[in-house]
Amino acid sequence: MSRRCSVTDTGPMFGHKVSHSNRKKNVQFMPNLQHVSLVSDALGVSVSLRVTVATLRSIEHNGGLDAYLLKHHERKLTPEAGRLKRQIKRKLAKTAKAA
Repeated sequence: MSRRCSVTDTGPMFGHKVSHSNRKKNVQFMPNLQHVSLVSDALGVSVSLRVTVATLRSIEHNGGLDAYLLKHHERKLTPEAGRLKRQIKRKLAKTAKAA
């Protein structure tokens, strides 16, 4: 399992740890990934995802998983999140047509 966010595709970053004497040591900064179950209101199912805490805060700020996915462009999402977004769009269009 790779260390990548399953919504935003955020992965490890590389840089330098710089000491007081200005020596540079290569270091890898890992994302803070958490396993969460988020509920899709439109689909009525719980989705298990591995997301960064920053993404989780953004999802909660936008009002849930559905609102977050619909707001963001599909190019910025992973293929898994893009599929979920398309399913949500289809379900919402179907319920709007029925009403």
